Amino acid sequence: MPVAPMMAVHRVYPFVLSRHFAGLIRTPEDPLWRQVVPDPRELDESDPVGLRDPLGEERRSPVPNLVHRYPDRVLWIVTDACAVHCRFCTRKRRWTHPVPLHDDLIREALHYIRKTPAIHDVILSGGDPLMLPLELLEELMAKVREIPHVRLLRLGTRVPFADPVRITPTVARRLAAYGPLYMNIHVNHPWEISEESREACRLLADAGIPLGSQTVLLKGINDSAPVLSSLFTELLTLRVRPYYLLQMDLMQGTRHFRTPLAAGAELMAALRNRISGLAIPQFVVDLPQGLGKVPITASAVERVDADRVILQNFAGHATAYPLEPEERGRLRHILGLG
Repeated sequence: MPVAPMMAVHRVYPFVLSRHFAGLIRTPEDPLWRQVVPDPRELDESDPVGLRDPLGEERRSPVPNLVHRYPDRVLWIVTDACAVHCRFCTRKRRWTHPVPLHDDLIREALHYIRKTPAIHDVILSGGDPLMLPLELLEELMAKVREIPHVRLLRLGTRVPFADPVRITPTVARRLAAYGPLYMNIHVNHPWEISEESREACRLLADAGIPLGSQTVLLKGINDSAPVLSSLFTELLTLRVRPYYLLQMDLMQGTRHFRTPLAAGAELMAALRNRISGLAIPQFVVDLPQGLGKVPITASAVERVDADRVILQNFAGHATAYPLEPEERGRLRHILGLG
């Protein structure tokens, strides 16, 4: 690809790539390249369903950087730094307009959590929390752990596969001290599994940190049963339990990554009983406007129209999600809706 179009994208959505992940790329346009290298299609604003904030996080932030979507948990964006910039990222809006986590915002977030006893679960996210200096991350975790009604602490990261040398025995041991700590790791393709990432996962698991994975379903990258079968089965050997297969968010400028909703349901059917049940994640769509994750099952579907499916969210609200042309029949068939 010529450099000039890539630079045009970089000026809007900056290019960030770790040395480790760059070394895993085999050829231009391969499944790893496409995840991280700028594409001129990212500047396409013609997508009728593309949103700048597809999960409605800004409107559900009682204080900056703290997202409260579900009654019993909050997501705390503790950094905007990442080891790699995933070109399909749901928070691309923050790449050039970050909200730095200074002392006042830390105090505001902790005050909100303290005064909201319904919050039992705090998810540290970003960016990537493992890009923070270890001392700062420990300080944040320690302050959350001081709040009596917070029972669980979770950390979302891509570092064990994107920059695994950051995971050292010291890092694993010090993180584990704030347990129960659960770690969900973003990984999309079996080529991301390297000897270094195996060692990173071993250190974390040996330290007693339960590991899960989150995989985004991406067109032309991992939207095939053999690729997902290989990925999910191999993750189990690393003691990483596949947790979510996520439908691509309706992020502006990422339509070229998006698969039909029916494709994910079909892939789950293709994997079921062909690989270990332990290796099969839940296929979910994260609804627009911050209405929460919904598993794509017949029980969650109210009806399927020509251009949208009506889903019931966790609060029982009916919400529309767009369908691609000619997708209605496929979705009804795979969900057994007649």
